[in-house]
This record gives sequence, structure tokens and C-alpha cells, in this order.
Amino acid sequence: QVQLVESGGGLVQAGGSLRLSCAASGRTFSRYAMGWFRQVPGKEREFVAAITRSGGDTRYADSVKGRVTISRDNAKNTVYLQMNSLKPEDTAVYYCAADLQYLAVRTTPDYWGQGTQVTVSS
Repeated sequence: QVQLVESGGGLVQAGGSLRLSCAASGRTFSRYAMGWFRQVPGKEREFVAAITRSGGDTRYADSVKGRVTISRDNAKNTVYLQMNSLKPEDTAVYYCAADLQYLAVRTTPDYWGQGTQVTVSS
């Protein structure tokens, strides 16, 4: 089992940048593929980005491709989401996710963090 805690959210102007972090508990972090999702009120949670256990492969939603980079540091049990050129439509609660399977972390991950709010003002 893994517990996830996000940080780094906040208020930023359009065009600005934020880096989200997700710290994982336990000594088995490197066994998990990791992902980021986001959700706005009244809408379903949507996939943003994912990364394999080794960091050798990444995937992105079309809506963020070219503006967002997911990365991980297995020595620090942490996954990051660097977001640049932020837009008001990026405003959402961002959730970190983990799963032993790379496909599952992009669709129905087993583990979730509590979320961190990102607000982009126009």
C-alpha cells in the first residue's frame, strides 16, 4: 500500500508556472507507476499525465501536451508535475495517483492523494 500527499498548488496568473509535488510513503515507491489527474466541480476527474516506474516513458493528455512535464525521483519517493503556460481552464483540483500497472494508473488507479487546488486567473 502507498499513501500520497500532494503539495505545490496555489493561485497563479495566466501564462505562469507551478510545480506540483506528490510525496509517497513506504519503501516501494519505485514499484508504482504514477499519474496526475484533475477535477473541476461538476465534471469527472480527468487524466493529465503518467510516468512509468523507471521514468522511462511518459504520457500526457492532449489538453496539456507541450505545457506539462511529469517526472519522478525514486530516491526521494516523489513525483512532480511541472506546469507552464498555465491557462484559466487549467483551474482544478489536482490529484496524484499510483498503481502497479502503467495502464491502470492512466485510467483507474488504486491509490489517490487528497488533492491540491490550482487556480489560474485571467
